[in-house]
Amino acid sequence: MLDSAPGPLREERKPFAMAEETVFTNARVVGPDSVVAGTVVVRGADIAAVEDGPARHASALDLDGDYLIPGLVELHTDNLEKHVVPRPGVRWPTAAAAVAHDAQVVAAGITTVFDALVVGDIRADSARRRDLVDMAETTSRAQAAGMLRAEHFLHMRCEVGCANLFELYQPFVDHPLVGLVSVMDHTPGQRQFTDDRQYRAYYKDKWGTTDAEMEAFIAGQKEVAHRHAGPNRARVAALCRARGLPLASHDDATEAHIDEAAGLGVALAEFPTTLGAARAARARGLKVIAGAPNLVRGGSHSGNVSVQELAEAGLVDILSSDYMPVSLLHGAFLIAGSGEGSLPAAIAAVSLTPARAAGLDDRGEIAPGLAADLVRVRIVEALPLVRAVWRRGARIG
Repeated sequence: MLDSAPGPLREERKPFAMAEETVFTNARVVGPDSVVAGTVVVRGADIAAVEDGPARHASALDLDGDYLIPGLVELHTDNLEKHVVPRPGVRWPTAAAAVAHDAQVVAAGITTVFDALVVGDIRADSARRRDLVDMAETTSRAQAAGMLRAEHFLHMRCEVGCANLFELYQPFVDHPLVGLVSVMDHTPGQRQFTDDRQYRAYYKDKWGTTDAEMEAFIAGQKEVAHRHAGPNRARVAALCRARGLPLASHDDATEAHIDEAAGLGVALAEFPTTLGAARAARARGLKVIAGAPNLVRGGSHSGNVSVQELAEAGLVDILSSDYMPVSLLHGAFLIAGSGEGSLPAAIAAVSLTPARAAGLDDRGEIAPGLAADLVRVRIVEALPLVRAVWRRGARIG
């Protein structure tokens, strides 16, 4: 699907110097099934060989026993939006924000990132609505100009309760960077906000509204969503089927939510809020995406299921950094625990599995013939530290 997309999506970009051959040795290479002390040979943009033991190559780069893992693949991060509006009422220049966002994800070991942009935010006057097209187009131009070091795609997050959702989505129907779409519904009384009190507590202080204003807003949201959420959800699903785009659901709380998602052709369940929803997703063949910040913090900030609990139940397929890029690698090592036996599966949850879920079959694993997207990691005081990053054989961090 993504390999046939037009324009800059599949275009080769080589903004940094690339060595003809680079040999990494004395590394703990994290492969799909095991961690081996060995050597990785890169020729041009691709991995040429993975070998046991040290290299005899005189110019080999000695990694001093550090881990060498695949470049991380992030399917859902709000980080670009945070850089465009770093504080309420502050609007940062978009190109500068995109470059800063890119630098942050690369520093976190992320070499492929799906920038999540909200289509149809719950407030008509929101910065997300105002800046939507500009963020997408500026990111596209910056990438084509070689200003960005990671490879960027777009993840369009469709708020199905929005009355004019498809008017807002129109510029992205055939956008070459769109690689993932999700359907979400932040109507109070369900999913993330099953209790209206949670909704009030979250948004009242955030927006500085009075009690009366918040009550009127909640009533209005429920009425609009009642009319539009179902038809919009079905229409988004039809659009994704027609264009071969992977579709995700968001904040599923019940088995009925999962049944609805599966019926629409959803492949990914993002951030299920309960253990029951995660189990239902797995039973229906959906990949479960869990939030790495929840894991690093030791629980959900909004009272939803703990990702540690999901991991212990074997229900985490993919981790996402959501709002904190640095949490992705940290979360993977937390899932792996203290031994190396479970590290390959944990690293796959932030590299191979998300890559395949997005239709990217040229990355996500340290194997001959795949892209040389690599990250050097050292554990210091139980914290995984990114020491160097390469994308397609070029040093980018």
